[in-house]
Amino acid sequence: MFRLDGKTAFITGAGSGIGEETARAFAEQGANVVIGDVSEEAGRRVASEIGSSALFARADVTDPQSLQNAFAATLNRFDRLNILVNNAGIGLVGNVEETSEEDFEKLMRVNVAGVFNGCKHVLPIMLTRGSGNIINIGSVAALVGIERRFAYSASKGAVVAMTRQLAIDYVSRGIRCNCICPGTVYTPFVENYLKKSHAGEIEETKKKLDARQPIGRMGRPDEIARMAVYLASDESEFVTGAILTIDGGLTAR
Repeated sequence: MFRLDGKTAFITGAGSGIGEETARAFAEQGANVVIGDVSEEAGRRVASEIGSSALFARADVTDPQSLQNAFAATLNRFDRLNILVNNAGIGLVGNVEETSEEDFEKLMRVNVAGVFNGCKHVLPIMLTRGSGNIINIGSVAALVGIERRFAYSASKGAVVAMTRQLAIDYVSRGIRCNCICPGTVYTPFVENYLKKSHAGEIEETKKKLDARQPIGRMGRPDEIARMAVYLASDESEFVTGAILTIDGGLTAR
């Protein structure tokens, strides 16, 4: 595995799922990690389990001041902030007719404005040092059509576009920006979706989600985390503006 010694990473939505596994993987490779999450209980649990190289900082990605406070806490504890992983996000099932204006706006606040807020307020810190690394978590829903994911696809499409644009704007100033686009990953979000929307047919629906990927199963959060470790490492220093899929072959069809 690629080493991250001497680096400090701030990971939004790190209290569960992909964010949690990314924090654990970064710490295992020598990084200091800041668990940014709106849930104090979940965030403190992850930070406590990782140990002294981890810090919990409450971070609401829809609130710029919350992020600024969390970044300040990161610098106060570790004196550096080398990597930002914009992982926090929410999902929404529905076609355009089924999507309410309120749900659409909420999704955009978290998935799009959340990435904007993170990038906007971390960049001054990184630019002062002359280097930095931003990793955005997108989705294959930004790259191919997925049934009844109108708003979600739109939000992740914006993340892909912002990634490329940031990479071009800041490449000459020492900042790299890349995007990971996972396929369907079995996380607490998927578990809750199955319980909420398919209570009477959880196993049947899970099999359909497995079959969506040609490889025959959903991804695991730790598999996404390992790709994030590579992008966070010095070995990927020639990689910027990349949209990397890890989807069990879904986009190969």
